[in-house]
Amino acid sequence: MELILRQDVEGLGFKDDIVTVKNGYGRNYLIPQGEAILATSSAKKVLAENLKQRAFKEQKIVDDANKIAEAVKALEIKIAAKVGTGDKLFGSVNNINVADALEKAGHSIDKKFINVIGGSVKRLGKYNAVVRLHREVSVDLAFEVVPQAK
Repeated sequence: MELILRQDVEGLGFKDDIVTVKNGYGRNYLIPQGEAILATSSAKKVLAENLKQRAFKEQKIVDDANKIAEAVKALEIKIAAKVGTGDKLFGSVNNINVADALEKAGHSIDKKFINVIGGSVKRLGKYNAVVRLHREVSVDLAFEVVPQAK
């Protein structure tokens, strides 16, 4: 079954992509959730016209995302966390904490676009996260988990 995605779907594709999925997944999940529409010939023509009109605007968005990526790369993020014995943390540090640290640094990025490599962090040290600013622009962000001042 060929579908046109109406929004980004994790592991499948980005908005306005034409994808092929199994009939049940399309009929029972993607279409009822409003995440996709059937890729009929008329829908494909409308999509092509919309993409053509959006190409110029898209380039400006990509340029803006690249500027933000350069600014984020230059940041030195330190996340303070409560520490127990040795270098083990009470709890963990995850994408929500990284999003909060970026917010304090002046860059509002939604937590769902941040992926901490290796999942949640449970020890002190230096780690990396991937921040997706646009479907074509993602940046590696290095951050450090430090002990919280008592």
